[in-house]
Amino acid sequence: MDKLKAMWLSFAEKHPKASQWVREGGLFFIVSNLITIFKYLLLTFLPTAFAFMGDRAFGFPGIEITLFGITFPWYIIGYGADQGGAAYFTAYMIAMVIGEVINFFIQRKYVFRSNGNILYQGMWYLLAFCVVTCVVNSINCIWVAVAGSFVPNWLYNIGTTVLNGGVSMVVFFIVNKIVFKNPPVVESMLELEDVGEE
Repeated sequence: MDKLKAMWLSFAEKHPKASQWVREGGLFFIVSNLITIFKYLLLTFLPTAFAFMGDRAFGFPGIEITLFGITFPWYIIGYGADQGGAAYFTAYMIAMVIGEVINFFIQRKYVFRSNGNILYQGMWYLLAFCVVTCVVNSINCIWVAVAGSFVPNWLYNIGTTVLNGGVSMVVFFIVNKIVFKNPPVVESMLELEDVGEE
């Protein structure tokens, strides 16, 4: 383990920017995928909890389109009755919000090691979340309508989660790199080394 640590420190000293991208990118990928799995599990079970809301259509703008012989309303935000309507949308939003709140704090503290203004960072993260949610939902309502006619719920929930997680990962990595200011990798590694020696 010491040899591996020494190799990493040597690489970080010679290539500080590259090592920072490797460290942050690797950790970001791992954390994001774990959060994606967590969201998938929530999205698999939560719709049942909101079944009392019914499957009435809920969303905007609700433009009727036909794809692969299936006619359904297209929403930037929301879902049609055939896709679960208000109940599915509520479950979807709760799963996404819980996942992103957890993701925000883990990424901020452990991946990007940021000590910046949490309100400022939270505001930009929330803005990115709103934009990503609208873009992903406008694609996802098509996926849910079409896939829901051919495959079981658990399978199209995987597609929903992967789509949301994949787009979110790319956008949030860029947002996090900008918003979460952090110390250089060499400095961070040396700090960890000092703590270990105390």
